[in-house]
Amino acid sequence: MTSRRVFIKSASALSAAVFVKGPLTAFKTPPVIGLQLYTVRDSMGKDPLGTLKKVAQVGYNSVESATYTGSEKFYGMDAATFKKVLADNGLKPNSGHYRLGEETDHGAAVNGTLLHDWQRAVDDAAAVGLKYMVCAYLSEPERGNLDHYKQLADIFNKAGETCKKSGMQFCYHNHNFEFAAQDGIFPYDVLLEKSDKDLVKMELDLYWVKKAGQDPLVMFQKHPGRFPLWHVKDMSKAADQAFAEVGSGIIDFKTIFQHKAQSGMKYFFVEQDKCPGSPFDSIAESYKYIKANLV
Repeated sequence: MTSRRVFIKSASALSAAVFVKGPLTAFKTPPVIGLQLYTVRDSMGKDPLGTLKKVAQVGYNSVESATYTGSEKFYGMDAATFKKVLADNGLKPNSGHYRLGEETDHGAAVNGTLLHDWQRAVDDAAAVGLKYMVCAYLSEPERGNLDHYKQLADIFNKAGETCKKSGMQFCYHNHNFEFAAQDGIFPYDVLLEKSDKDLVKMELDLYWVKKAGQDPLVMFQKHPGRFPLWHVKDMSKAADQAFAEVGSGIIDFKTIFQHKAQSGMKYFFVEQDKCPGSPFDSIAESYKYIKANLV
């Protein structure tokens, strides 16, 4: 039987070892590094369970889903099943992408969108454990003039109210078309100014902001705390400005990440719409750079 003296000596040695390594480093929580699953969409369509396992093996511990629209399922899974699969792989479902729903599918309304059966989408998102629900994209017919963007701001407010009642935050994800000025005004500014700053936050896609010739630091200064989510993907140094692995292109992520508190950033997700080879090679390269340089 271990004596009291031996026990105290062993405990003291353990405490000393932890101290030598630095304050709490032995128990430090790993940084949250997320992946937008659109990056591995083809693989998710064929083998979602195997794909999520590979994503976790790379090191990612947070994901943003992308396919609820239409089926009202997550990659063919109901909310409970999807939640379990993510948990089994140590992946936190921090956010999910959704569509507006003005577009029809062969004349029929598409459910699981902001305009059609949104409450069901919110209920399922809450069941999975999502913290954010994001309007991912506006198709060309859904954009329109500045008056239409004002109407969209109202739609976003209502969607945000529904999310808030279930403990989630609504966001809008940009591309670059929102920065094509109409009468000297950016549609993106209309969305920011006409929507409720508490009900409607923004998921800032840093690639598309760069593509549009905008400066995220200026946006953070003008609208502090409005950008709790980021999409992190680089822009190639080549003339075509193609999507690139994080750290391999021209975007100054180190400086941008220094302003994450001002922006209100809570989570970020690697997203690479197109990859030169295997998406798993690309997400591994991005992960390594982020872990070594940004978190």
